[in-house]
Amino acid sequence: MSAGRSYPLLILSLSGLTAVLFFLSLALGPAGTGFSESLAALFSRDGGAIALIMQEIRLPRALLGLMTGMTLGLSGAVLQGFLRNPLAEPGLIGVSSTASLGAVLAIYTGLSAAVPLGLPLAALAGALIAVLAVQALAGSGGMLTVILAGVAVSSFSSAMTSLALNLSPNPFAALEIMFWMLGSLTDRSMTHVYLAAPFMVAGWIMLFATSRSLDALTLGRDVAASMGVDLQRVRRLAIFGTAFSVGAATAVAGAIGFVGLVVPHLLRPLTGAMPSRLLPASALGGACVILAADILVRFVAPGRDLKLGVLTAIVGAPFFLFLVYKSRKDFL
Repeated sequence: MSAGRSYPLLILSLSGLTAVLFFLSLALGPAGTGFSESLAALFSRDGGAIALIMQEIRLPRALLGLMTGMTLGLSGAVLQGFLRNPLAEPGLIGVSSTASLGAVLAIYTGLSAAVPLGLPLAALAGALIAVLAVQALAGSGGMLTVILAGVAVSSFSSAMTSLALNLSPNPFAALEIMFWMLGSLTDRSMTHVYLAAPFMVAGWIMLFATSRSLDALTLGRDVAASMGVDLQRVRRLAIFGTAFSVGAATAVAGAIGFVGLVVPHLLRPLTGAMPSRLLPASALGGACVILAADILVRFVAPGRDLKLGVLTAIVGAPFFLFLVYKSRKDFL
């Protein structure tokens, strides 16, 4: 079956798997309640313990898992298509590292303790500063210039984060910084969902708006320009869309790696390597990966609070190496 004919089946399968994992994320946990009882408590207004667990703990966790996974998968697919670089992912343009730096500074200065939403707001500010810095450094240059600017911003942010850890006078603050940087959806509330959702949705709109232009870019930069594609507009949409969505995801979930790198690689052969088809598939695939990983961290060493970012790196890094090994001729 050709990729074109199998594409609707792929989207349907990924949608179904996402829905199943979302409901499993709602139903599974240490509370030990039944599936039907958990779902009933989700819509209950009695204020009981089970309703509180479902509405204030599991629902925001599942929603953030869904939204974060979609963001990472979608942004990775867009950046790989726009930069025409199979190693591109959100961290390449410095968004993740700079958002992490903003959160680290909020913890280091005590802002996160003084202001309830100080940490995610600082992370969002860091992501926006990163994209403005990349735009200013890259100017009107080409794709390589964007990559180099992103690497410079990312390196500087990582260095400043290390400096904050090095100079932290409080070991508890340093420990909090380290735990946050590992990525997690634990102890998130609907307030985090309300804070991140507008930025993520705005980012998704910008990223999906690049789909047709990315199809043209597969023929080459010059050919795409001759077809009327505004490359500067595509670049702005890709970079600002990534900054808004990934910045918001990092602000509420911490740094989670490899999802935006691996998921588009896995799904690209199933979409005929067409970006307009890959973007929705990668968004759903990313959601599946994050939801599945978040379910696993609840049962793998449950008493030790295994971090989500650690699990995605443990699984993602070897899998990506396997993909590189299989595709090594394409890189030569």
